[in-house]
Amino acid sequence: MQSLQQFLLDRGYVKVKLHLTKTNHFEIKASINGKKGLFILDTGASNSCVGFDAVETFKLDVEDSDIKAAGAGALDMETKSSSKNKVKIGKWEHNKAVLVLFNLTHVNTALKNHNSKPVHGIIGADILNKGKAIIDYEKKYVYLKP
Repeated sequence: MQSLQQFLLDRGYVKVKLHLTKTNHFEIKASINGKKGLFILDTGASNSCVGFDAVETFKLDVEDSDIKAAGAGALDMETKSSSKNKVKIGKWEHNKAVLVLFNLTHVNTALKNHNSKPVHGIIGADILNKGKAIIDYEKKYVYLKP
């Protein structure tokens, strides 16, 4: 019987390694607009996000937003947005990604308190959907379809 990996690779998917943190989150390396960063892969996050402090790092054009963010114990957080970003995960890329920007301090404080590395942001369901993502939890890979 063919492995999941071979089945997906034969169908054009690309394989990207995930790292399971001490907080039981999957971390993933990705780049935005050519700059590398560390992200949490979060299937429950509707949008991919970066922290306000990453605007210069990722060369983001930022617009005001009326949308309030909620998650990880925080409610009604102010947000901004950035469109037309190039997101690259492994060999998979998306050239018109919209990112939500908000204060990630509470997320990174929680990660640091559990001896995990701080992250630049979150890869959410929007990008995972775009890449037709399939997660192999046992082997710790995500597969994305270009």
